[in-house]
Amino acid sequence: MSRLKELRKELGYTQIKMQHLTGIDQSDYSKIENGKRYYTFEQCRKIALALNTSMDYLSGLTDEKKPYPRSGSSSSEK
Repeated sequence: MSRLKELRKELGYTQIKMQHLTGIDQSDYSKIENGKRYYTFEQCRKIALALNTSMDYLSGLTDEKKPYPRSGSSSSEK
């Protein structure tokens, strides 16, 4: 989960800020960030959106931080 912490700090966000951006409780977010808990698909999606990256980058499937182009449909982003 070092990528998660690294990106958050690069943006100057605190864990409390991430709570506000994602709706994930700060204590749960801390556990995710420190590898003590796995995130759900939906939590990963929210974190990727908040950190302006891709779920693939967060999971280590790519080294490209830049997110993929978003689809034009806003209904998919709840």
